[in-house]
Amino acid sequence: MYADIIVDISHEKLDKAFQYIIPPHLESEIEPGVQVMIPFGNGNKLIKGYVLNCTNEIKFDPTRMKTVDSVVKKQVSAKENAIRLAMWMKKQYGSTLITALKTVLPVKQTTKGIVKKSIVSCLSKEEWEEKIKGYERKHQVARIRLAQELCVHEVLPYELVTEKLGVSASIIKSMKETGLIRIEEENQYRNPVRVNHNQKDTKEMSPDQQVIVDKVLADFDKGEGKHYLIQGITGSGKTFVYINLIKEIIERGKQAIVLIPEIALTYQTVLRFSNEFGDRVTFVNSKLSPGEKYDQFERARRGEVDVVIGPRSALFVPFEKLGIIIIDEEHESSYKSETMPKYHAREVAFELASYYNASVVLGSATPSLEASYLCEQGKMEKFYLKKRLTGGNLPNVYIEDLRKELKEGNRSIFSRRLFELIEDRLSKKEQIILFLNRRGYSGFVSCRTCGSAMKCPHCDVALSEHRNGNLVCHYCGYGIPKPPACPKCGSRYLMGFKAGTQQIEEALWRTFPHAKTLRMDADTTRQKESYEEILSSFANGEADILIGTQMIVKGHDFPNVTLVGVLAADISLYAQDYRASERTFQLLTQAAGRAGRGKVAGDVVIQTYQPEEVPIVLSAAQDYDSFYQYEIEHRELMEYPPVVHMLGIQVMSPNCELAENVIGKLTEYLRHGFCGHGDKIIGPTGAQIGKVKDVFRFVTYAKHPDYNRLIQMKDELESFVEKNAWKNVMVQFDFDPMNVI
Repeated sequence: MYADIIVDISHEKLDKAFQYIIPPHLESEIEPGVQVMIPFGNGNKLIKGYVLNCTNEIKFDPTRMKTVDSVVKKQVSAKENAIRLAMWMKKQYGSTLITALKTVLPVKQTTKGIVKKSIVSCLSKEEWEEKIKGYERKHQVARIRLAQELCVHEVLPYELVTEKLGVSASIIKSMKETGLIRIEEENQYRNPVRVNHNQKDTKEMSPDQQVIVDKVLADFDKGEGKHYLIQGITGSGKTFVYINLIKEIIERGKQAIVLIPEIALTYQTVLRFSNEFGDRVTFVNSKLSPGEKYDQFERARRGEVDVVIGPRSALFVPFEKLGIIIIDEEHESSYKSETMPKYHAREVAFELASYYNASVVLGSATPSLEASYLCEQGKMEKFYLKKRLTGGNLPNVYIEDLRKELKEGNRSIFSRRLFELIEDRLSKKEQIILFLNRRGYSGFVSCRTCGSAMKCPHCDVALSEHRNGNLVCHYCGYGIPKPPACPKCGSRYLMGFKAGTQQIEEALWRTFPHAKTLRMDADTTRQKESYEEILSSFANGEADILIGTQMIVKGHDFPNVTLVGVLAADISLYAQDYRASERTFQLLTQAAGRAGRGKVAGDVVIQTYQPEEVPIVLSAAQDYDSFYQYEIEHRELMEYPPVVHMLGIQVMSPNCELAENVIGKLTEYLRHGFCGHGDKIIGPTGAQIGKVKDVFRFVTYAKHPDYNRLIQMKDELESFVEKNAWKNVMVQFDFDPMNVI
């Protein structure tokens, strides 16, 4: 037997399979997906590789063929579907196959597992009593203590014996060698779920919820794994639908993956699911230690859990009986990978589900245009949940014109209406969320005399000012103390545009000194469990006001929150991105949905300098359908996704001239090879951020209504790049990019 193996080196020139002989003693262990050690290169250095296929067909000269050395133990083994998915991702998005494999096999290293050791008695009580007499004559105190315990308990935890009884490892070893005891070992898996509740939701589904569950299950029972979209207003009970669907799927002997967009949502989501499914649910995310992450994949592989919750990487847990994939808040941009392969979780979920005849359910109050467009084309079935079931009605929404506030002499961060409502809620002991789509102490710092901004020398972005006086780059981490004067003209009027979460928190302390505040942004959630600590503290009423960035307005359910303030709502509206209008609408609608989810009615104040803009007006009205029609017409007119597909080709190099030369050649190659009907090539040009970490970036875009046409372009460009073999140049592809490259 022979194995086709891809080596564990992410390099285009090694992006192919090498054939090795399988020695007879390893034939039973080697199968597709298994990781092996193989001799490679002239020096026969042992390196890791993934088995892609096992065959008896010889592809190379057998006299020159090498033999597999060994199988790597204690790795999460990928099944054939995982390799099949990696191959599809390589074709669909462009990358090396090894990179795609590492994506679907996210546990990159073996970590030392937890082994539970026990000491088991090999003697009867009477025999131990005789031994004790001998130990007493020899004054062997430690052996006496252990023997006395074994008279009472036949099995003792190893740690108890060594730590509490003070018996050394050498004594234990001696007693084991003489046959008095034996040591038993059992592997234990770390469980990151630390929820002790067990309060199942006993309420019944509404008629609208029941219709969704019945339809999805009816199709599933027919063996028709279909795709569905639930468009439900905030508080309409989408999560309750997910839970009831999963319960039914588990009863049918299948397993479920629940994707959530942010780590910040994990705490509340796991809490609800663990109440229903107990220790049969777990989660994975980037905050877990390598050992914890490894253990969750092992538990899934062994069938010890039925439900896995997490961000997009949770798609790749090694379930054998996958029945349903649920993508909550499906509109979120974090479902798109920003590293190669630049896959979208929605598309990968559709492909993965097809291997198992599994169902895919997307849910959002503000679905992505892509999802709604698929429904229009008949490729997904759409359901509506239009009633708020979590209590109360949709909140009252006020749009406050900051231009008018400024004219009337209000130079505060807070409009007069927001100020009055904060006072009112504090007096009533109700909670408040203040949302700002920024982080840090201020935005960019600029000279009021010459107008130049303080920029990062390694990245083409402005530095942000933090409270400690440092200027920090949020791309590469570069930081310097704020200079006393402008480096260009020497002026002392260096000032930041202060609109950060820290500055808002300080303004609250000055204006409402008795209010208890919590801040949740990228700077306060660096520690492993900081999300859970902040969210649980706020949920327990330990703070009156929660201030934060995007992560606080997505999916959280705080019944005592009756006021949401959106500060500088139009910050995201004029980003250089064709999705800016959609993102602003979604963000404001989600923010408004956090208010009034309990029994008390809620209010939302949207502060903006552009109150007449369509996304702001329609988000205040929670009118998704009108916004969709408005935005899809714009996308059709401008030829943007989802109506027309885009391929971003990005060239990166520390040599600016080389990068610009390569992107020029790639663009010219495209123009010569693809000039048919519908082909449109735009570029080349500098990337929106032209330099990051001293690497220069240039980009060209291709557009076409047919996605497969763009895949064909990508394939041709990959071959062209391989033939030219440019050094110190990286070429990346991004299909339907979520952000302007």
